[in-house]
Amino acid sequence: MVTLNATDIQHYMALANHMADCARSETLPRFRNQEPVFNKAGIWFDPVTEADREAERVMRRQVRHAYPRHGILGEEFGEEFGDDYDANDKKPDYRWVFDPIDGTRAFVCGTASWMTLIALEYLGEPVLSVMDQPFTQERWQAREGKTTYQRGEGEARICQTSGVTQLDKARLSTTDPRRTVAYFSNDQADRFRALAQKVRVSRFSLDAYGYALLALGEIDLIVESGLSRYDYAAIIPVIEGAGGILSNWQGDKPGSDDRGELIAAATPQLHQAALRILQSNTD
Repeated sequence: MVTLNATDIQHYMALANHMADCARSETLPRFRNQEPVFNKAGIWFDPVTEADREAERVMRRQVRHAYPRHGILGEEFGEEFGDDYDANDKKPDYRWVFDPIDGTRAFVCGTASWMTLIALEYLGEPVLSVMDQPFTQERWQAREGKTTYQRGEGEARICQTSGVTQLDKARLSTTDPRRTVAYFSNDQADRFRALAQKVRVSRFSLDAYGYALLALGEIDLIVESGLSRYDYAAIIPVIEGAGGILSNWQGDKPGSDDRGELIAAATPQLHQAALRILQSNTD
C-alpha cells in the first residue's frame, strides 16, 4: 500500500470533503425536480444531466485552485494533466478521479442509490476517497486503511464488512444482470446467473450505493463488468478500509483487464468462492 505524509493526507481529505459538499450544492437541488435528460452515447442510452456536468465543473475548479499540478479524470469532461504539463512530461504523480453522479439512471428515476465518487490516486493507486449520497446525507470516507461512515451531523463510525464467508449465506448485488443490453456480455451474464443461484438473496440497481452498503456489512458480494476507472477508483479504498477485498474476474487487481470487471467481497473466503463460479465452465 502506498503511504503519504500524514499532513498531506489531512489536506487532501479536507479537499475531497469540500468537493463533495460543492457537488451536493449542484446535484441535490436538481434531484426529483424533473431535470432534462440528454443521451451522450447515441443508440446506447447513456444519460447525463446538468447536475452531472455542473457538479464535475465545480469539483474541477476546486482541484485547479488548490493543486494546479495535479491531474484530473472525470466522467463528463475526461482527463487533464495539470499546469505546466506538456507531451514530453510524465503524467502527474497525483490524479483526482471523480464521478459526479454515479448512477445517473437512478438519479433521473428519483431513486437515492446514486452517489458522488471522489478519489485521489498517487502513482496510479487510490490512496483516499469519499463516497457521498446527498439526499440521505450519508458519507463514507477512506484514508490510511480505515473507512468511516457518517449520516448528517451524527457521529462518524468505523465501517466493517459482514464477515460472511459462505455463498449460501451471502447477499449479492449487481447494477443490471441482463444479457448484452446492459453491462454483461452473454457469457458474463450466464456466469453471473450461475453465481446468483448459489446465494441467499440478490438485489439489483444499487449502483455505487451497493458498495457503500458492503462496507457497512449490509451486502456481502458485488459482481460487475463494463466499469470505467471513475466508476470504481473511489470504491477501492472504501471497501479495503472496511476489511473487504476487490479484484477483477480473474482475481487480479482492478483495472488489469479492459472489460471493467470488478468483484467486491466481504471476506477472502467469499471472494474465492465467487471466483470459482465465475471462472467455471457454464456450458
